[in-house]
Amino acid sequence: MTMSEKDEELEMLRQRRMQQIQNQMAASGQQEMAMAAQQAEMERRQAEQKDLLRKVLTPEARERLGRIRVAKPEAAAAVEQQILALAVSGRIQHPIDDATLRAILERIMPEKREITITRR
Repeated sequence: MTMSEKDEELEMLRQRRMQQIQNQMAASGQQEMAMAAQQAEMERRQAEQKDLLRKVLTPEARERLGRIRVAKPEAAAAVEQQILALAVSGRIQHPIDDATLRAILERIMPEKREITITRR
């Protein structure tokens, strides 16, 4: 092999490698765009849910739900999902007040067990 043949082969290898890198970059760019689209869709859904909750809950009920979200996020998420399902199905005629929210919470959250310690 002469020097020019080696240079040509080296240039072909470089071009092939450059094409591979560009293909990988394009694929990763598409993945990033898909992830960004999914993230935007999640944010849009969360904003819609927040807006719907704002419409169907009174300020006092929203405040209580916020306090519950801090203490027990799982319970707050369950309550929110139930309220959203009721709102979407059209079964909520008037805003949910604090007393109604407490009733929903009592149904969703299990009762606390009383623990007593007896010393001998």
